[in-house]
Amino acid sequence: MHAYFSADQLRHHGQTFMVAGEARPIPEVPERAEILTTAVKRLGLDLRTPDDFGMGPIAAIHAPEYLKFLQTIHAEWKVFGGSDLVVPGIHPFVRLGPYPRSPAGKAGFHMGDTSCPISATTWQSAYASAQTAIAATRRVRDENAQSAYALCRPPGHHASRDIAGGFCYLNNSAIAAQELRAKYDRVAVLDVDLHHGNGTQHIFYARDDVMTLSIHADPRDFYPFFWGHAEERGQGAGLGFNHNYPLPLGSGDDAFLAALDRALVMIDHFSADAVVIALGLDASSDDPFGGLAVTPGGFARIGEKIGGINLPTVLVQEGGYVSNTLAENLFQFISAFDATTAGSPK
Repeated sequence: MHAYFSADQLRHHGQTFMVAGEARPIPEVPERAEILTTAVKRLGLDLRTPDDFGMGPIAAIHAPEYLKFLQTIHAEWKVFGGSDLVVPGIHPFVRLGPYPRSPAGKAGFHMGDTSCPISATTWQSAYASAQTAIAATRRVRDENAQSAYALCRPPGHHASRDIAGGFCYLNNSAIAAQELRAKYDRVAVLDVDLHHGNGTQHIFYARDDVMTLSIHADPRDFYPFFWGHAEERGQGAGLGFNHNYPLPLGSGDDAFLAALDRALVMIDHFSADAVVIALGLDASSDDPFGGLAVTPGGFARIGEKIGGINLPTVLVQEGGYVSNTLAENLFQFISAFDATTAGSPK
């Protein structure tokens, strides 16, 4: 398996976000990527710097005005008299009116919460993270590899078509799925992050060519709060092509694996041709968010079951924050995944 990562992904550091009315350190720090690379090296994977595939694959998912915003808002914000970080102070009730002219209005329009501040280097890191996902996807799509791993940082699954949120700016998993669609008729995106992949769901909610599935902590009690309920099944042509498996807070290996079994049945019924795994590791019992309680052995079993899908698979890193077991969780997942797919062509 090839793995992909760019040093430019380390340039972004959002510093702080608001939790219960207080500014607290953002756990999505460059160090987490450095920790994950130690697992990649321990696995003996070929870690490669991605090529630059340009804006086309990103623009296939995200709105033009949003991409312009991400690239230009920091400079506009500074001229406006803003601080070193772009952080929204107001949000519209709905986003159906005229597009705002003020940088403050644009920030509120395109940023869903305070956990995705934009600095002078955020775009470079988000762009590099997307290129990492594209490189892994093209390894699978164009070179007929059975799998590839994209060490994406910043993550992406909370970013919708035109809104950043939850540490996410560009939706790497959605970009990967759309790239796979150039070759495969039916693509499944399976999200195993602690948090619901609300951005990915939003992007594909009315489509029947990409099935979205997410296993996560119950949003009635946990971020992103407003999305990720079992009743959300898609709309229009996409009705029945979105599946959520919310788990009670504190759920461990057995509950997670039972939900995974249900999701894998749906992927089989969908007759997917290829799969994107939104590989969050923050469901760990050791993760600072503390929402679920999956053990390193549980991640091995998750990897084994997902490897059993036996389809072309792109592994896209999502959450998973600094802890004593972060690297071990990735090692266990990929080791078991690879062992299960060992008989398949690479």
